[in-house]
Amino acid sequence: MTNRILFLLTILLSLAASGQNTSVKIALLKYGGGGDWYGDPTALTNLIAFCNRELGSGIYPEYATVETGSSEIFNYPFVHLTGHGNVVFSDSDARNLRLYLEAGGFLHIDDNYGMDPYIRREMKKVFPEKEFVELPPSHPLFSKKFPFPEGLPKIHEHDNKPPQAFGIFVGSRLACLYTYESDLSDGWEDIEVHKDPEEIRQKALMMGANIIAFVFGQ
Repeated sequence: MTNRILFLLTILLSLAASGQNTSVKIALLKYGGGGDWYGDPTALTNLIAFCNRELGSGIYPEYATVETGSSEIFNYPFVHLTGHGNVVFSDSDARNLRLYLEAGGFLHIDDNYGMDPYIRREMKKVFPEKEFVELPPSHPLFSKKFPFPEGLPKIHEHDNKPPQAFGIFVGSRLACLYTYESDLSDGWEDIEVHKDPEEIRQKALMMGANIIAFVFGQ
């Protein structure tokens, strides 16, 4: 099973990186615990459209929804998790997510606000031996396509804290990105939802495109 997963993800990632029209799909993660995993319904759709237009990435225009413990997660090279509150992974969820990440999958966690203590606790179930490492502005994630010389952009203000990007690595590969105090996915939403200035929305979408480009190019 593990070899099959590795093969599938390798093919998907390499084809996506080459820019071929592969109909690669990305997914939104449905997790337990009562948090609003569904909180930004238009975000991924808009990010996909932006990436297909600006990067020529050939991602399928509609995102999927996948549960943490499902074998279906291995069909998606990029999985996005967001919300405001509690997140709970069962033991089987944590094992499945670890296998997915070790096999080549990628998880982007975007804290809408209030998720931080819960996601840190739950990711410790996935990787008890690992810590989140802060990514400096010099990390190639911030210059893959669009330049962000100061690092992660600030999209929404919450507690007057600077935006931070944290990573979990499997070997030398970034397998999980956690964006904190930025609220990228709110910036990806339809303009009517938060009424952000277009400049702010573009920053969010460009940073999202950098993440996609970096992941598919690893």
